[in-house]
Amino acid sequence: MAAEFDGEIDVPEAAIKIIDVNVVGKLPQGTTGKSIVAHGASYWTRTARLLTNQEDGSEKPYFLKVSIGQRGKEMMSGEFSSMTEIYNAVPGFAPIPIAWGTYASDPDIHFFLCSFHEMSEGLPDVQSFSARVAELHRKGKSPTGKYGFPCTTFQGNLPQDNHWTDTWEEFYIEGMKRMLKLEEDCQGPSQELTELSTAMYEKVIPRLLRPLETGPRQIEPCLVHGDLWSGNAATDKATNEPLVFDACCFYAHNEYELGSWRPARYKLGRPYVEAYHEHFPISAPVEDHDDRNALYSIRFNLHASASYPGNKLFRTM
Repeated sequence: MAAEFDGEIDVPEAAIKIIDVNVVGKLPQGTTGKSIVAHGASYWTRTARLLTNQEDGSEKPYFLKVSIGQRGKEMMSGEFSSMTEIYNAVPGFAPIPIAWGTYASDPDIHFFLCSFHEMSEGLPDVQSFSARVAELHRKGKSPTGKYGFPCTTFQGNLPQDNHWTDTWEEFYIEGMKRMLKLEEDCQGPSQELTELSTAMYEKVIPRLLRPLETGPRQIEPCLVHGDLWSGNAATDKATNEPLVFDACCFYAHNEYELGSWRPARYKLGRPYVEAYHEHFPISAPVEDHDDRNALYSIRFNLHASASYPGNKLFRTM
């Protein structure tokens, strides 16, 4: 989505030109900082490769992400919580989350620290990636049995409404209302969008999501990455295994994850959906599957529209 973003990153570049004592303090005893250089790309944060000297004299790199302000603090906390849940559910499918915190040198700068991985360009292997996503959904169980997450997580730089609900229908409606409000704050009011959203809340969402939990049908809240487009997945060069990052987790209907695989701009398309369902069956009613996927993709389009002021393209999708 780089083509849609032409703004400045709020975080000062100086934040990844110093090795802050609080960052080093999160690493094993005896670790010292050696060098730090910008690494990777992010629309809302600064990212860097932090090279350290270990107590035994060896060198070890880490990945550092920094953000700014109260929102940035919540972003780093939410990402640490998200990546921790993914790593605990499926070790090896995500970098090892180490810590999050605040710079000693600047209390307005906050960071997320994890293991460093060299990644291959291009999409991850269809079969191995889809199998790992399905494994995450099977093993990531809601601690409350409800839909939501213990803290606010951020899709990009936008907060998600993660308060716990008993039904998926309720959670999805509340999340869509929050995303629509953010979109209107960004792009301005739209009478057409208001009218369409009313019909969505009152008719479309109940029609497509209520049957999932009606009568004998039941679904379980599953841990989802939350923003699993092609830019947040890669292949680890060292292991040749898929990796995911930049997570904004919550517990959801597992098929929600596939909503971002529908738009052509995200590259993870139909082959990935089909491979995923070889490992995780389609929820009943099966005949509603494609319509549910289209519904879930709307939230991702709303998020895209809410992220780029002045770009009305996503409103027409």
